[in-house]
Amino acid sequence: MLSIGAFAQIGQVTHRMLRHWDTAGLLVPAHVDESSGYRSYDPSQLERLHRIVALRHLGFGLEDIALILDQGVDAARIARLLQVRRAEVEREHRIAAARLIDVERRLHLIEREHHMSEIEIIEKPLPAVRLAARRGVIPSQPDIADFVGPSFDAVASIIGDESGSLTTPIAQYHASEDGTEVIVGYAYNGAPREGFEVVTLPAERLAICGIHLGSMDRIAESWQSIHAEIIARGFVPSGPCRELYVRAVSEDQSDWVTELQQPVAAAAVLRDSRT
Repeated sequence: MLSIGAFAQIGQVTHRMLRHWDTAGLLVPAHVDESSGYRSYDPSQLERLHRIVALRHLGFGLEDIALILDQGVDAARIARLLQVRRAEVEREHRIAAARLIDVERRLHLIEREHHMSEIEIIEKPLPAVRLAARRGVIPSQPDIADFVGPSFDAVASIIGDESGSLTTPIAQYHASEDGTEVIVGYAYNGAPREGFEVVTLPAERLAICGIHLGSMDRIAESWQSIHAEIIARGFVPSGPCRELYVRAVSEDQSDWVTELQQPVAAAAVLRDSRT
């Protein structure tokens, strides 16, 4: 018989792992001393230990390993499990590769320009949002602000602040031949009313997002940073952009917090879909 220490040393695993596998019924000791609780293993159990370790290295969970060990090695079943695991590893590799590219770009920026980006940018999905909103097409860019503020005020005066209805103000912007189509409103679960329309912004699988702090006078600079990052990461815009006004209270806008949200798709994917 082998003590738990000797068994762990040969198998290159920890005592904690062996106790965990014992509790899970995956690798039960050949003998447990009733008085001391010491575990002992038969040398023949090393074969099962090695198989567990090998399957763990492939990324299988304990449930899958238990099924494989208890039901025997079925080539077709192992192949199916390995195919699933391959897809998981490929996804992990893509994520790791993207992170490496991001790290390299940041290092290059610091080494070349000796500063960090002034806006931190992340990737995330956007949920669908149902808005009590007003919509308009604004021919001239400078006139957009004159539409957005009064539209928020008009909608707010209709729906009030029942159940926190004014906590999520959102504007969506979409360039068209006639100008910029603007949808302005608040996340809303109530019934339609006269004076606004109910608009649902669709869920987006992926968006590049960043936080703009302070006045709207400099928001164009933050949007430029967003779009530069989109290109650097190999994406292209795939839909109208949004602004979520997290805090927009003070008159001078000094403490405003705005999240910029640009839905994106991989450049190659969008190009292939158009051919």
